[in-house]
Amino acid sequence: FISLDCGGADDYTDGIGIQWTSDAKLVFGGQATNLPVQNQLQKQYSTLRYFPADTSKYCYTMNVRTRTRYLVRASFLYGNFDNSNVYPKFDLSLGATPWSTVIIDDADTPVVEEAIILAAAPTLSVCLSNASTGQPFISTLELRQFNGSLYYTDYEAQFFLALSARINFGADGNKSVRYPDDPFDRIWESDSLRRANYLVDVAPGTERITTTKPVFVGTELEPPEKVMQTAVVGQNGSLNYRLDLEGFPGNAWAVSYFAEIEDLAPDETRKFKLVVPGMPLFSKPTVDVEENAQGKYRLYQPGYTNVTLPFVFSFEFKKTNDSSKGPILNAMEIYKHVQITMGSQDANTMSSLASRYPQAGWAQEGGDPCLPVSWTWVQCSSEAAPRVLSITMSEKNITGSIPEELTKLSALVELRLDGNSFSGGIPDFSGCRNLQYIHLENNQLNGALPSSLGELPNLKELYIQNNRLSGHIPRALSKKSIIFNSSGNNLQGPSDSISHGTIIIIVCAVVGAILLLAVAIGCCLCTHKRKKKPSRETVVLAAPAKKLGSYFSEVATETAHRFALSEIEDATDKFERRIGSGGFGIVYYGKLADGREIAVKLLTNDSYQGIREFLNE
Repeated sequence: FISLDCGGADDYTDGIGIQWTSDAKLVFGGQATNLPVQNQLQKQYSTLRYFPADTSKYCYTMNVRTRTRYLVRASFLYGNFDNSNVYPKFDLSLGATPWSTVIIDDADTPVVEEAIILAAAPTLSVCLSNASTGQPFISTLELRQFNGSLYYTDYEAQFFLALSARINFGADGNKSVRYPDDPFDRIWESDSLRRANYLVDVAPGTERITTTKPVFVGTELEPPEKVMQTAVVGQNGSLNYRLDLEGFPGNAWAVSYFAEIEDLAPDETRKFKLVVPGMPLFSKPTVDVEENAQGKYRLYQPGYTNVTLPFVFSFEFKKTNDSSKGPILNAMEIYKHVQITMGSQDANTMSSLASRYPQAGWAQEGGDPCLPVSWTWVQCSSEAAPRVLSITMSEKNITGSIPEELTKLSALVELRLDGNSFSGGIPDFSGCRNLQYIHLENNQLNGALPSSLGELPNLKELYIQNNRLSGHIPRALSKKSIIFNSSGNNLQGPSDSISHGTIIIIVCAVVGAILLLAVAIGCCLCTHKRKKKPSRETVVLAAPAKKLGSYFSEVATETAHRFALSEIEDATDKFERRIGSGGFGIVYYGKLADGREIAVKLLTNDSYQGIREFLNE
């Protein structure tokens, strides 16, 4: 058993022998609190853990044995822990699969959700997210391992079972039956409990019977003997019930449990049929408990592993004409088949990546990286089986080499690893053909730039400044039309670039010098004219630039223009549309009053190094 007292500080054993442990080491985030009123509460319900009502998910991840079935149970006792009297509503998921929406409608009554699932991986995650009112919270989380073929279905790889009803008929009082009477700690609710639309429309003549004799419960579903020692019988010939099935309509796994616990006379018989409105096929089989179970005080458990049931479920067990005794019913279980969401195609790769940093809180969010909501440092596609599109691991104090898992994310578009202490070489990202933005600046990377970077067909930005890289820039990379910042390294131009790069540098230097000289002469002439003939007119340098344009036809003819902040704000709609980013600033789209489109970089890092790089640009 795994039994987590959420928000609890101590480990302890309760009155029925279950060992409870604190949840502190199995969840990322959240805060523990005590309920304001704890009188008569079981200890595990005296505390809870609550989480922010944000866009993140908060997961408990537990180790399990693959190909083994588990009962997962989560309970939620609100108790007005936040003193707001705002009843919370939030989503619960098993890994990537939506499980239930937890709706609190009574502060003092716990909501309990149960599921039976076949573990397909070494870990199982239970996640809370998407609060629409109040804050997500949890009181207890329990995991119970089943043996053998208990609750086996043909569809368990595609569907898990979500509990809708598990009822102990004929129970003595309101108390539930669970461990140690049930070795698997299933909770069998008493049929004496009274709540809205739960076991109503009871037929007249329904009576409770009990026995102290042992009842053989078989080796399949193994209901507790204590449950099978009680029953209801229809003395007037029928047993009627109506109840609302949570999560329905849908496909159900439904089983009834019968045992003949009355000593019938030799000439007495008990035969009956199941009657469900609108479902005549259910009425074909006839139940003779003693005959079907091959004796008295033995279990008979007929049922349907996949049947469609409505939300409002009414049923009747009705005696046959040749039966002298009315029907009997000991217990019943109904589950809904919930389709398992397979999750992100990159889930295994991302799980391996996160496992590299067991001490980092950001890497312990748990669950699927994309569903039902993505990890805070990940962005995913919107398809049914999402792909990881963006990873932001900036400034997380990470050391060591760049993880190999990143090179296996074939749909990756954006990678941000800047501001860490990554060392070693840059790995081969040739398998990430969709990469457009790579930020590796401000690390301790060394070695040469991989030639594969120049072969990425969609690359738009490559920031590698302020590392310890050396060697030549790959020729394929130097020819690409991208934003490329490699300052602060010991990198040289391509090895065969003397006929290209060097000439370009020389030509630019000569042209620049001539332009500078021409502007200086223009300034001198203007100053001389001012001294000679004073004027109130403002001197504008645009005219000399246009004259220079006639001599250097390939040089831009527009002069530098100083914009007012208000012009920039109007053009960018107050920096509304982000189109990129660099190491020290974010780039925004803008459109001037005359229709020209512009890109505006806004400084976002006020460090000396950030200002210096910004001014260099």
